[in-house]
Amino acid sequence: MQSDKKNFKAGYVAIIGRPNVGKSTLVNNLLECKLSIVTPKPQTTRKKIMGVLTKENYQIVFYDTPGIIEPRYELQKYMVKEAYNAMEDADAVLMMVEPFKPPADEDKKVFKKLSGINTPVILAINKIDMVEKDALIPIISAYDAEMKFAEIVPISALKGTNRDLLLTILVKYLPEGEPFYPEDYLTDYNERFLASEIIREKVFEFYGEEIPYSTTVEIEEFKERETGKDFIKAIIYVERKSQKGIIIGEDGKAIKQLGTLARKEIEKQIGRNVYLELWVKVMEKWRKDKSRLQKLGYK
Repeated sequence: MQSDKKNFKAGYVAIIGRPNVGKSTLVNNLLECKLSIVTPKPQTTRKKIMGVLTKENYQIVFYDTPGIIEPRYELQKYMVKEAYNAMEDADAVLMMVEPFKPPADEDKKVFKKLSGINTPVILAINKIDMVEKDALIPIISAYDAEMKFAEIVPISALKGTNRDLLLTILVKYLPEGEPFYPEDYLTDYNERFLASEIIREKVFEFYGEEIPYSTTVEIEEFKERETGKDFIKAIIYVERKSQKGIIIGEDGKAIKQLGTLARKEIEKQIGRNVYLELWVKVMEKWRKDKSRLQKLGYK
């Protein structure tokens, strides 16, 4: 897309923060579509995901990033690295926090990292629909005392509160220039990755606390067909044999339900009928092994 308008702004915004602060929910709300998977469990996002919002006078390329934590194993190291890499590549950083208490130690570590960059940092205090308005004032003051933010804006990613205000603020800090992508471009996602993320999302929704964190999904085959349903063969990797049994369930009932949920969501997202075949395999300690992580696409 070539812009013929003066003062068009285009740039990259990295959305960072601790797990479960609402980063993916915000991206989906801003783009008005489901780009990032969302579950109530923390650390759902594992990779940097790009989403493009193009309007008449601006284009914002958002990076949804994994939650920043103190990493305990190789997968978590990869996730934190993804977040910080996005931050370094951005024209503006949007840090998201919650309004329930003053800055946590994890936030303070991120602030220390942010204080060393020249990029403007906007603080979004999310989930304001869950607290009284009067409770926000001391929270805002506490964060304001931690570091010098370019702006502080209270929002609700779920309800869309102050959505337009947030966009106006972000555009303010972007450079002038031509758009990077065509007007109708949404993401660098391909359908294979989309399918794998949806299956992983359903694993997070369908199984208990530890199982989702021990699983990852690889699309082994994705065949588009001119007639009939597209064919997708996906492998769900787990770390232990006992986890494989839980994923499959008694008489295969659990994985059958999982497949139905995932298939319906994939069909909704890609707009075509799909035949989804799920397999479960054991790959011991894949989260802690660099070479296995790279084989699974965490590079």
